Amino acid sequence: MSVDTAGGVHMDAVEGKGLRSFDLASLGGTLRVCHVELVLLDDQPPTARITSFVHDQALLCTFEIGARARGRFVLPLDWCLLGCLQSVDPDTSWCHGVPLTSGNIVSVMPDGVTEFALGAGSRVTFVLVPLKRFKERAAAQRLGGLVDDAPGVPLVSGAGHVPLQAYYQGLHERIQQGEVDATEIEAMLDAHVKEIIANGPPERTACSRSRRARYLIFRRAEDMMYANLRRHIYMQELCDAAGVSERALRYAFEELVGISPVRYLSMLRLCEACRSLASADAGRKSVKSIALSCGLWDLSRFADNYRRVFGELPSETLMRGNYSHA
Repeated sequence: MSVDTAGGVHMDAVEGKGLRSFDLASLGGTLRVCHVELVLLDDQPPTARITSFVHDQALLCTFEIGARARGRFVLPLDWCLLGCLQSVDPDTSWCHGVPLTSGNIVSVMPDGVTEFALGAGSRVTFVLVPLKRFKERAAAQRLGGLVDDAPGVPLVSGAGHVPLQAYYQGLHERIQQGEVDATEIEAMLDAHVKEIIANGPPERTACSRSRRARYLIFRRAEDMMYANLRRHIYMQELCDAAGVSERALRYAFEELVGISPVRYLSMLRLCEACRSLASADAGRKSVKSIALSCGLWDLSRFADNYRRVFGELPSETLMRGNYSHA
């Protein structure tokens, strides 16, 4: 998927001032240039408030997510994401296992998978721009070498960049009000480059050794889940994949995502099924075949759990997705 870089401005409609329901596929497509894989962590439909503009060869977006979610994405090699975490819960929000806090500045370069979790009510403002454009602004300040050097642009800055935080707050308000003008992108790039790069590599946020160890445990077990989604997975298999005891595995999942490994696997399967149903051709795929491909063998229980989380039956998602692709 690519960003429409035409001169027009586009905004995702918001019902009133509150959150509204999103299907998981649409919510995962917020970045537009790539898909965000989301796993919901609560038994409630995905809700969000999203306002976005495609303007001057960039995507400006502000969003608030209503439910806890764990996600990951990979940016294309020619794009970067710059933004500010305006409001997050440090107890439930992290990036690569490192706790996030309100005011963190993020600079995502296209150099691998970005892993994160966001707590309910998290608010983020970001700008997605071509990497070449970001480098050009850095080069204009004679800082091109720092941009090319990965350690010079931390993924998450723990420093208190008050001027840049204030800038993003103003940008958040202008995006919501539809008042972004033709000079906004260059001004944003200059502000970000000046605060994050011109002042030298900022302090990086870090986590304790035990937190890092539990994040790696979580990741190894999660990778095993993804690789074996079609079949029944035993707890001992997850422990073996993570190289820890069942007790240590449970601690890792409770700390990182707030639920047990078994519950996480159940939500992972439901979310994978939802994405598959939304993108499938109803004439070629059935609810049963998609459910079985995600390891959901009890179709009656699957339908009940699916409706509780997503607010509709699996067959309704399949038919709606087929209609939208027509």
